[in-house]
Amino acid sequence: EIVASEPMIEAPIAASWDDQGRLYVCEMRGYMNDVDGFGEDQPTGRISRLEDTDGDGVYDKATVFVDKLLMPRAVMALGDGALVGEPPNLTWYRDTNGDGVADKQELVTDKFGTKGGQPEHMVNSPTWALDNWIACANHDTRYRFQNGKFTSEPVTGGGQWGLSQDDWGRLFFNYNSDLLRTHLLPPRFYARNPKLAARTALNFQTIKDQTCWPSHPTPGVNRGYTDAQLRADGTLKTVTATCGAGIYRGDLFGKEYAGNAFIPEPSGNLVKRLVLSESGGTITATNAYDGSDFLTSTDERFRPVNACTGPDGALYIVDMGRGVVQHKFFETHYLIANIKDRNLEQPLKVGRIWRIVPEGANPQAVKLPRESAAIVPLLAHANGWVRDTAQRVLTERGDASVVEAVKKLAADAATPQGRVHALWTLEGLGALTPEVVTARLGDADGKVRATAVRLADRTLVPELSKHLNDPSADVRLQLALNLSAQPGSEAALGSLLAQDANPFLAEAVATGLRGRELEFIETLLQQPAGEKDTVSATGIFPMLAGCVMSDRRSARVARLLELASAQAAGSPRQLALLEGMAGKSPAKGAPVKYLYLDAAPAALAKITEGATGAAKGLITRIDAQLAWPDKPGVPPPPVIIPLTAPEQALFEKGKTIYATLCAACHQPTGTGVEGLAPPLVDSEWVLGPVDRPARIVLHGLSGPVSVAGTMWRMEMPPLAVLSDADIAATLTYIRREWEHNASPVAPADVAKIRAAFSGRTNAWTADELLRAAAPKQGKSK
Repeated sequence: EIVASEPMIEAPIAASWDDQGRLYVCEMRGYMNDVDGFGEDQPTGRISRLEDTDGDGVYDKATVFVDKLLMPRAVMALGDGALVGEPPNLTWYRDTNGDGVADKQELVTDKFGTKGGQPEHMVNSPTWALDNWIACANHDTRYRFQNGKFTSEPVTGGGQWGLSQDDWGRLFFNYNSDLLRTHLLPPRFYARNPKLAARTALNFQTIKDQTCWPSHPTPGVNRGYTDAQLRADGTLKTVTATCGAGIYRGDLFGKEYAGNAFIPEPSGNLVKRLVLSESGGTITATNAYDGSDFLTSTDERFRPVNACTGPDGALYIVDMGRGVVQHKFFETHYLIANIKDRNLEQPLKVGRIWRIVPEGANPQAVKLPRESAAIVPLLAHANGWVRDTAQRVLTERGDASVVEAVKKLAADAATPQGRVHALWTLEGLGALTPEVVTARLGDADGKVRATAVRLADRTLVPELSKHLNDPSADVRLQLALNLSAQPGSEAALGSLLAQDANPFLAEAVATGLRGRELEFIETLLQQPAGEKDTVSATGIFPMLAGCVMSDRRSARVARLLELASAQAAGSPRQLALLEGMAGKSPAKGAPVKYLYLDAAPAALAKITEGATGAAKGLITRIDAQLAWPDKPGVPPPPVIIPLTAPEQALFEKGKTIYATLCAACHQPTGTGVEGLAPPLVDSEWVLGPVDRPARIVLHGLSGPVSVAGTMWRMEMPPLAVLSDADIAATLTYIRREWEHNASPVAPADVAKIRAAFSGRTNAWTADELLRAAAPKQGKSK
């Protein structure tokens, strides 16, 4: 059902309800009015507030809440107004006199994206999460509103466009060609140990199958000219523009829909439905249908970009209604021609919001009572939107008068969801007590017990240690996260590892051991291996050994070698330690980063003597990384050639461009995202001849490519719209960041490469890049 459309709204991209059921809609009216992006630099965006005054489920009143915004991209209801993202600002706009128009504003941050930056790769979707923090997609910061003030802290973000959460506070997001990802463990715990390379629980890919089933031919996609993108019948084969995933948490549909993910794919004019299942702390998604999708349209201007659960329990779809959805930075010649041929640049002033309900249903939106005491029971409502909003409003108000009622609900709510919301509401009110937490540690439901563990402070460590044998994987994982940062908990951590080979458990333990990894390895090695050696099966040994190597402290590395040499030759524990020390096999031609020791380690010679098979190869890789005085064939420490002042200016400019355009996929750390974007750190494509990364940026890269010994199948779009100086700056940055010491790149070099391949319209393949001759450059070869 259409519940809002033009002329009431135009080009809607995001929406958020307040506690009275009024809908704030973000309208990006300046986005891609034509293939050249005309008008993108004009403040034509706005936030409208929609109301259903007669209760029939259709919005009949619209008020412009904030006007004249430049490419706004985010809205979240808060208090008597809404947070609005207008890069580079995140601002709290308030309506203090009740006329529906903002009359007061407060700047939350001026680092919410970049003014005039690339709109497909900037922060978006502020969401009040279960833990009372406001999380955002594609952002390295989260925010908190408590006691009338905003605070912030760094966090591992994720996703490209859109953010949602399930009943237990896990955040879900996606990337254009990747349907659904999540953090299986809370990212903030990983921040405790930056040396930990294993982060498989973060940005976890829930489904490998990226197939979609449009109901009509869809040639107007960016790489429709490739066999991999379209089927023989012209329909989109695999997703290319997924965004705005919503986890359905309403109470209108049957149980089989609870917790399902609904994922818009605007290029295919469809919405997918995935069914999520959980086992041992892992979430797996499967397609709900075979050969079809949940919602499809033959209208090429049906552009769903967000899916969310509403205050009436229905599923809502935000439809941008814009013919051109690919930003000009990433348009291919093929797509531009298709847009022109199919007249997709018009019309412009359209946009819809759809509501999906069971046949014959007439659901009514829940409006929260004004009195705080009357809101408390709604923390246990069947509709997840109602529970979230009740928690947000109570936390916003900080009303201490409801504390006792919330405590009672934490103990007595009929559903585990209600008890969990009550616990987090107490946390938000600053009223959580050890007694409440301890009582919930004995709850009948594992999700509630896991929440209690997460909320326990260090005074409850002795109490937590009583629950090491909890049957719930959620509880054991959270125990590992909490206890790993507490000195004296080594025995408890060892007990957890000995009973559960879950690899995420090893990660959880390692997150809290920064600076203590070597000592914990020694503790674990004192435990008998046994016939199964569950501790080794978790992968904890290579994980911790890798941390010690990354710390690059020679005495500790020498001690780690001694521990490895003391293990039985070729035993699982010895091989695991050696594997962690060896790290990944270096890419062919990649520079060696030596770790310089004071003297030749005797343990290395000892362990080499009896080494065979896999151990021998690992030791060879370890030996290749170590250096000491007079070691044959080892050069002295490298001399880093400093950048000149102009080159340093290029580096700084490139750092900004990278954060805006590249970091969403390749990550701020340059480590990439599994299944999405390869690492740039120590990549032979980054550190090799300049022409190769320059051509990739100019024309894109398609198909299989080997990076650091791993094969990636990828589609990187061209960025030829960037100037020669911008490309040179970005390449200079990635060739000198992350301990790289490659030559900088001059704009003139990029200009030569651009001119040499000016007639090219298709993306490069890896083989072509390796074969094709490039123009000669100066010092930046």
